[in-house]
Amino acid sequence: MSQSPRLRWRRLLSSLLVYVAIGLVILPFMFIFLWMLLSSLKNNVQQTAWPPLFIFTPTLENYSQVFQRVPFVSYAINSVVVSVSATVLGLIFGLPAAYSIARWRQSRLAVAILTSRMVPWISFLLPWYLLFTRAGMIDTYAALILTHMIITMPITIWLMIAFFEDLPAELEDAALIDGCSRLGVFLRVSLPLASPGIVASAILCLIYSWNNFIFALILAGRKTMTLPVAVYSFMSYNEVNWGGITAAATLIALPVLVLTFTIQRYLIKGLALGGVKA
Repeated sequence: MSQSPRLRWRRLLSSLLVYVAIGLVILPFMFIFLWMLLSSLKNNVQQTAWPPLFIFTPTLENYSQVFQRVPFVSYAINSVVVSVSATVLGLIFGLPAAYSIARWRQSRLAVAILTSRMVPWISFLLPWYLLFTRAGMIDTYAALILTHMIITMPITIWLMIAFFEDLPAELEDAALIDGCSRLGVFLRVSLPLASPGIVASAILCLIYSWNNFIFALILAGRKTMTLPVAVYSFMSYNEVNWGGITAAATLIALPVLVLTFTIQRYLIKGLALGGVKA
């Protein structure tokens, strides 16, 4: 009986230490986002004040400037079209590849995909630009979607390999014995069981594609420009409009944050299950 209070205090202390450690890890990221949000509500004089102002009269001038200076709604539609299409196509082509690698132990193919994932994305930019220029595809959705698949496909493949490896092979064998084809096994057995991983892969692919800047800057034009370029439009040789930059960045980050918090349980479940063998 005398050890029971000690045990409770130890558990409480260990839980407190865990929360403190998590808070220390999260704090820098939360501080950056809070700084960006506060800066988007300051005027030009308050932006450069020293020491920094944390108590001030907020203004929405920077947000109205974002919509006046750039076609923000058009950029948002382009970002949705490109990121969703690249994510869907990445899943369509990446899921069968991951299943093949997991079931038939194609290690060389896995290493090749990992190598392409490790190569900096900017190294693909010049070949893509020359190819799309000769094909007349600059400033088209097709060009941006294909380039974004360099991001979405490797993410999908490498996350889903671990999921498919964890699936019991006996279930697939039973389906084959019952007369199901290999494609039917993949569609009716493997994919439903790996649905948490598919959701996690889709979310990560969508976030990476949504935030990509360099491909849109070079390969897009007025018709297909995406949201990250809206931030770049507030920078020039003469000035850097920090209020416009932070306001545009806040608007760009808001949909991703809402999506992440809405389906965070599926994301955490998917990453936890996929991390067993990854």
